[in-house]
Amino acid sequence: MSTRKLQVQGRPAYVYTGGRRFDAALPCVVFIHGALHDHSVWTLLARHFAHHGRSVLAVDLPGHGRSDGPALGDVETLGDWINALLDAAGVTADGAVSLVGHSMGSLIGLEAAARRPARVSRLVMVGTAWPMKVSEVLLSTSRERPRAAMAMVNAFSHSTTAGKPSYPGPGAWMHGGNLALMARMQDGYDPHGNLFEHDFLVCDRYQGAPEAVAKVTAAGLRTEMILGAKDAMTPPKAAKQLVEMLGARVQTLPAGHSLMTEAPEAMLNALKAALG
Repeated sequence: MSTRKLQVQGRPAYVYTGGRRFDAALPCVVFIHGALHDHSVWTLLARHFAHHGRSVLAVDLPGHGRSDGPALGDVETLGDWINALLDAAGVTADGAVSLVGHSMGSLIGLEAAARRPARVSRLVMVGTAWPMKVSEVLLSTSRERPRAAMAMVNAFSHSTTAGKPSYPGPGAWMHGGNLALMARMQDGYDPHGNLFEHDFLVCDRYQGAPEAVAKVTAAGLRTEMILGAKDAMTPPKAAKQLVEMLGARVQTLPAGHSLMTEAPEAMLNALKAALG
C-alpha cells in the first residue's frame, strides 16, 4: 500500500509512502509539510526516494489533510508527535531516519531531532528561518479574513507567475493549486476553528531553537538547508542565525518559498545531495 493510517498518540494519522509498500527495515525519510499544507507537497520527492532504496513517510500533521484533528498547539509537541509516528511505524533503529521539513515543518523536524537525536542521521530544513516571526498584519488578516490572507501568502510564496511545464505536469497551475490546497485545509478544519491562524501562531511563537540546536549539535547530527533565493516568506538572510548555530551546509535555489513546485528538478537534486 502507498498510503497508511497509523494510530499516533491515540488518533489516526495519515501517511503517504511514495507509491511503495513501507518497509521499516530500510532507511526512512520523513517529510513534514508547512502551514496549511499536507503530504501532497512532497509527492515528487517522496516517490523518488521510495523508488530508490528508502522507505518514506510523508505525513499529514494532526488536523491537516486526512489526519484527525484538532491540530497540536506548538512546535515542541509536534516534534514529539513525529517521534511517536516513527514508533507507530516500527522505525526503531538508531540512525535510521532523515527528517525533511518545509517552513513550519522545518522547525518541527528540528525539535523531533533534538528529542531523539540518536535515531536521526540527517536533518534537512527547507525554506526555513528562526525566529519565524509573522507580521501582525498577516496574523490579523488570517484571523479576520482568512481567504484574503491565503491570497497574500500565495503571492508571497512564488517568485514567478508561472512555473515550467515539469512537475506535476503540463497544464498544472502552480498558483491556483497552492491556493486550492490551502482552502481545502482551512475548510476541512472548520469544526475545530481557524487552521490558518493556528499554524501561523505555531511558527510565530516558537522560541525553543537554541535549546534544540544545542542537543542536535551535541549529538554531531549533520544539518542541511535548502533555501529559495527569491523567498519573500523566509528570505535567506532570516536563516542566517540558524545556519550559524547549526553549522549547516546551505544550498540556495532560484525559487521563492514554494520550492517544491517552483523548482522541482532543482529541489530534487538538492535533496539527493543533502541525503547523500
